[in-house]
Amino acid sequence: MTAYNQALDFLYTQTPMFQRMGANAYKPGLDTAIMLDEAFARPHTKYPTVHIAGTNGKGSTAHTLAAILQSAGYKVGLYTSPHLVDFRERIRIDGEMISQQEVVDFVAQYEKMNLSCSPSFFELTMTMAFDHFAKNKVDIAVIETGLGGRLDSTNIISPILSVITNISFDHTAFLGSTLVAIASEKAGIIKPKTPVVIGEAQGEVRAVFDEKAQSLNAPIVFAQDRVAFSSATITPEGYKYTSTAFGTILGELTGDCQTKNTATILSAVEQMIKIGWEITPDAVKKGFANVCEITGLMGRWTELSQSPRVVCDTGHNVGGWEYLSRQLNDIKGNLRMVIGFVNDKDVSHILQLMPVNATYYFTQADIPRALPAENVKELAKEYNLQGNMFNTVAQAYEVAQSESGVDDTIFIGGSTFVVADLLTYLDIHKEG
Repeated sequence: MTAYNQALDFLYTQTPMFQRMGANAYKPGLDTAIMLDEAFARPHTKYPTVHIAGTNGKGSTAHTLAAILQSAGYKVGLYTSPHLVDFRERIRIDGEMISQQEVVDFVAQYEKMNLSCSPSFFELTMTMAFDHFAKNKVDIAVIETGLGGRLDSTNIISPILSVITNISFDHTAFLGSTLVAIASEKAGIIKPKTPVVIGEAQGEVRAVFDEKAQSLNAPIVFAQDRVAFSSATITPEGYKYTSTAFGTILGELTGDCQTKNTATILSAVEQMIKIGWEITPDAVKKGFANVCEITGLMGRWTELSQSPRVVCDTGHNVGGWEYLSRQLNDIKGNLRMVIGFVNDKDVSHILQLMPVNATYYFTQADIPRALPAENVKELAKEYNLQGNMFNTVAQAYEVAQSESGVDDTIFIGGSTFVVADLLTYLDIHKEG
């Protein structure tokens, strides 16, 4: 086993990992994160940060904002989760993943410290990211929350700007069973006198953000209150947004949810310009048009091939599927759905949003937290979703491919980890 694989093994096995294990790995609170941060000489204080939370869209927003800042000439750190194929996707500078040797060195340094705390996988990985950004002297870092906001370990930072994309039902066991309760947790990233952009919020949820911002004297902007663009039309290259504050923009990301994300991102850029960051219209255009190449983003309505068309998307909660279901129902021709979930999601609300006229390939990701394929198939019956079950994502995908005509569409999703298994399989298949 290489030194890098040993370091990964330590991270995966010695520290509880929520993505794989679920609730048993969840550690709310900032005490351990603060102790770790102090042990590594508070690296996050060495550079400015932007903090991004929200139920849906925070990954796309974080990557696009990082791409814009990088296009503006800044050296940009980007911390996101989860990863799809390679652990190092979580920690990037100017699109480049942290090196294997740097992961090895960080784990070795941590082990030598013999600290009294027992961090989670996320807490240790976050500290690795902050330390990596400090050592490499980034100009700014874009930091995505892991789960929630108030008690998320990333909330030790003092950002120059906070962004909350939207609020929907997700992780209700940890964040609360009402939208107001979830909003209260996300609002925890709002900091005193620090501007905050809210992507989308109505009624009582909006009031939560308004009251929190007012209590902290934090300037607040609701992206939905302004006309970010006069039109958004889909083209072969992506979404074309006209009459923005930065001119006509071509957005590479094409999921239905991206129009909302775009309004949020444009508001965030305007706030950053207002506080002194130099971001030209050309940088905004380049960031939107090339976000995947610049940052390495994958899994947001990503078209993997044609004839048959193969699309994957990491949307995994009700809010995400409200957008995905509209997009899937608009597809012409045969639709084949390779679907799996994790066992701590309320999948019934997602299943009822899925197209009835599709052929289903029920499967499970290769993680302990996966909902068994047979359970997915049984639950799906209640919503008249018909198909067969498969023990692995690769097997389900292979059968879907073999049964598809050139004009069919294969969709892979339901869980981030189903998409991760597919991309890993395709990588291995490609190398072979």
